[in-house]
Amino acid sequence: MLFDTHCHLDDPRLLEELDAVLERANAAGVKRITTIGCANDLGSVMSAVELARQHPDRISATVGVHPHDARHLDDALCDAIRDAGAHPSVVAIGETGLDFHYDHSPHAAQEEAFRMQIAIAKELRKPLVIHTRSAPEDTLRILREEQARDVGGIIHCFSEDAPFASASLDLGFISSFSGIVTFKKAVAVQEAARKQPDDAILVETDAPYLAPIPRRGKRNEPAYVAYTATRIAELRGVDPEAFAQATYENALRVFGIQEESPV
Repeated sequence: MLFDTHCHLDDPRLLEELDAVLERANAAGVKRITTIGCANDLGSVMSAVELARQHPDRISATVGVHPHDARHLDDALCDAIRDAGAHPSVVAIGETGLDFHYDHSPHAAQEEAFRMQIAIAKELRKPLVIHTRSAPEDTLRILREEQARDVGGIIHCFSEDAPFASASLDLGFISSFSGIVTFKKAVAVQEAARKQPDDAILVETDAPYLAPIPRRGKRNEPAYVAYTATRIAELRGVDPEAFAQATYENALRVFGIQEESPV
């Protein structure tokens, strides 16, 4: 069994054929998916939550404001994130964090939005989904300063190195690897995937983005997380099915999802 811990099912490229996307995921062994709610206004806060409501046994959701949209986070949107975050289908707050690569929002706005969402996660006692790009030290600094360890969570779409993964784990954040780990030049990410402890590693697609080899350059979707899991198992020298099962159980634990045991 596989768990795609991070994708964007409300993206039109996936939503327009959602039933087929879910069928292909099921055929690939992907039992569960967490769809990431990235709000930039009040109307978009519940987008991911609604999908989780429609598919409670397959899909869970998060709510948050992406660092690209941090400039939009005002008191009203913050209140809406808090309210939506209390919904039972919502398993985490985010994705939130820092992106100093694209700078779609000013650094100060990104930092303020990051701190605000950490506070919401702590209030709701739900983990965080962290986006970090070209801002490793600032990300770790804010997680420390805001005592985000109290709730922990996930460094999603891991794109740093093994020391960053270790420092994140010390703060209570495990690493989720996307199709980047299958790219030939992603040596540092591959090394991090090799070294990450068995109980602190996840897999994701970040669909519709970052399709793994051999689908690179095409629209990504949850079924393709199998390629990522297989590649990481190869890097670690372990059985692919055992690795998939371990990541599945890790995801259930981090998201606080309880599954009924088979009778």
